[in-house]
Amino acid sequence: FLSERDGSFNVWELDLDNPSAPEQITDHDSHPVRFLSASAGGDLCYTFDGEIWVRRAGADSSSKIDVLVSTDTRENEVRFIDVSGHITEFDLSPDGKELAFIARGEVFVTSSDHATTRRITSTPEQERSVSFSPDGRSLLYAGERDGSWNLYRTDLIDDDEPSFFNATAMEEKPVLEIEAETFQPHFSPDGKEVAYLEERIELKVLNLATGESRTIMPAELNYSYKDGDQWYEWSPDGKWFLVQFLSPGRWSLEVGLVSSSGESDVINLTKSGYWSVFPRWALDGEMVFWMSDRHGTRMQAGWPAEMDIYGAFFTREAWDRFHLTEVEFEQQKERDEKDEKDEEDEDKENGDKKGKDDEDEGDKDAIELPDPVEIDLEGLDDRKLRLSRHSADIGGAALTPDGEKLLYLASFEKGYNLWVSEHRKSEVKLLAKLNADNTGGIIIDKKGEKAFVLADRSLKTIEIDGGKVKPVKLEAKMELDAAAERAYFFEHAWRQTKKKFYVEDMHGVDWDFYRAEYAKFLPYIDNSIDLADLISEMQGELNASHLGSGYRPKRPDADATASLAFFPDLEYAGDGVKIAEIIEGGPLERDETKIEAGVVIEAIGGSSIGAGENWYPLLNHKAGELIRVSLFDPESDERWQETVKPVSRGDLRGLLYKRWVRSRRAEVDRLSDGRLGYAHIRGMSDGPYREIYEEVFGRHTGKEGIVLDTRFNGGGNLVEALTTFLSGEVYATSVPRGRVIGTEPRGRWTKPSIVVMNEGNYSDAHCFPSAYTGLEIGETVGMQVPGTCTAVWWETLQDRALFFGIPEVGHLDIHGDMSENKHLDPDHEVDNDPALEAEGRDQQLEMAVEVLLAEID
Repeated sequence: FLSERDGSFNVWELDLDNPSAPEQITDHDSHPVRFLSASAGGDLCYTFDGEIWVRRAGADSSSKIDVLVSTDTRENEVRFIDVSGHITEFDLSPDGKELAFIARGEVFVTSSDHATTRRITSTPEQERSVSFSPDGRSLLYAGERDGSWNLYRTDLIDDDEPSFFNATAMEEKPVLEIEAETFQPHFSPDGKEVAYLEERIELKVLNLATGESRTIMPAELNYSYKDGDQWYEWSPDGKWFLVQFLSPGRWSLEVGLVSSSGESDVINLTKSGYWSVFPRWALDGEMVFWMSDRHGTRMQAGWPAEMDIYGAFFTREAWDRFHLTEVEFEQQKERDEKDEKDEEDEDKENGDKKGKDDEDEGDKDAIELPDPVEIDLEGLDDRKLRLSRHSADIGGAALTPDGEKLLYLASFEKGYNLWVSEHRKSEVKLLAKLNADNTGGIIIDKKGEKAFVLADRSLKTIEIDGGKVKPVKLEAKMELDAAAERAYFFEHAWRQTKKKFYVEDMHGVDWDFYRAEYAKFLPYIDNSIDLADLISEMQGELNASHLGSGYRPKRPDADATASLAFFPDLEYAGDGVKIAEIIEGGPLERDETKIEAGVVIEAIGGSSIGAGENWYPLLNHKAGELIRVSLFDPESDERWQETVKPVSRGDLRGLLYKRWVRSRRAEVDRLSDGRLGYAHIRGMSDGPYREIYEEVFGRHTGKEGIVLDTRFNGGGNLVEALTTFLSGEVYATSVPRGRVIGTEPRGRWTKPSIVVMNEGNYSDAHCFPSAYTGLEIGETVGMQVPGTCTAVWWETLQDRALFFGIPEVGHLDIHGDMSENKHLDPDHEVDNDPALEAEGRDQQLEMAVEVLLAEID
């Protein structure tokens, strides 16, 4: 057998006549011995360090097997690919003529009106957070190079070339290369400084002239769960930052204001308690708007499902102007235009306007900034309002420069579409139908005429007056060195794990050592499947949950076998396939059908089925399509045909799950003689919670107790909602004219409960029974649950079919112990006997009913 002792997995032998003295028969270190098998003669075969080893019976040592693999084809590691539909972020140039974007981890720039596109960076590593300088002649971005995230810029160096998309003379140079990782850079409005995040969470500003950095917002006010989740924005005059920051002790976000000098504390602008995120400046700094979940639907899991756009005004004048009627606003615009013209005329008369010959070089190159705003925080709480008129799943928002139109991407039906709200008209309408599955933001040009939107990883231009949609034509092609990119993916996964693993000591593992040990296999890997396995093996050395990598390519030509949703009779040996059981809710359970258990399906779609023949290919790509089946009833000797519509394998899994739940519910009802209710929670998310709420209060509200089954639950985030739901205590009884019609609380279970769990519980499905036990809500039945109560981030790489996970947030249980790797033992351990399960018995449910009834009685 395999056993981990003294920090290493090895093969051990146990003499059953002397079970107290097992003997170690292999002596490998650094890597675990795995996949042990033995022959009848006592020979052992196992893997170690990526190689196959054999230990012959009676031998004193093991020997490595030399394996030679032949291959007849090999792909070219360097190939030319088009990444036009793989855009993840973008920025608009100050003049609105160019769009910079990231695709496959590289920086590109395209013309906003033409298809001319230029690749700016060419590295196997990824670049992120691209933005233009205020003068449009520099691009700023972060790049993961030389073992760290650093800041870089690419400048146009030929004065005769005004644009990046067709430039031939460009120069890249580092902006900041330090040991700490630096992220999400942005130029100051005057272009003289660069703001950035150090180690993902500390907001700093780098002075480009002096090379000195100052702290704007300290690290303790932020936490980065996944890269790119932080947000800040310079004020138009460069004197302030809008930020989002942690609400103390709640892992919730508020919107704040902080001076760019680094000499002030963060001022909480929202003081909401609800999620307040993505603050943006408007009206040249007189207004701020952000997203909030205050009014929208919230998931039972606690996360917001819908958001709204809120605004606040830093000056009373801007607030009053925003609330003018349509007529009053038009009159005010006319007065403003007249005053501006009079001022220009006066300047001309006084000779204050300088001619071009009088301009010095400094004035020519200077960036014109709006006048500083005198921010009035007094009464700010009374100058807030909800800008959006309906809550929605919002994928981005922007205000036109005059603040008159709010554009936002919202999903109501098939996907995200662009909506426009005009507050003076109290009007909301659909501006452009996109039906996008995902979005990457929206930017409005300085004239307020066009909106640029990233939808389904492609860029689109939308005319704000009329809503005409045009795709941004571009040709983002690149030469991809697949081997170099795989090496980067490996390095990136190793470094991310080191930076974000939930404990700094990496479980005592020498993580640097394992990087070298696994990197040696990279030259022999030529595909993403093997790369994912390599990363998984390396992360597995940490002995934690929520680790590992995977590769999930989308193949439109992949097999997709549909199902008729029945169990075949495995004893039947004749032609065709005999139905043993029709699954309830499936395509064979219909009105006016003669199909039932015992009937033989002789042909599908005109193709006959021979004895023992594999008939599943006849259903490939047939989900949702009408097909004809030929049937035979051995009892009546009748043959006929019917038309049916097969379901997908996913739909089949849903039908099988419902079948299992129905059988467990019926079993609890039988065992308790109708006294107890049953509900299974299949996942720790909003949908499953609503299912059990309906099940408990709809079907079982009159029962004396509830059996809550959590077995095979893969996790999510529902502990708070579930423990609250099950820990209700009656505090009032509703009695009209002496008749009891109910008790309060109405939304919480106030009767006894018991939780069933097993080895298949994972993640939050470990957190929940642990909290249920710690809070002494009730007892647990089943098997030991592994210690997997951590929060994970599954990161998707540039090759969006590749991903890997990192357990980032550990949870201390009610005793102050880390839940990860601390298993939870049930109060009543019951290991279901497979032989009895095959007969229909569920010993864990039997024990749960017995214990709960004893508590009630």
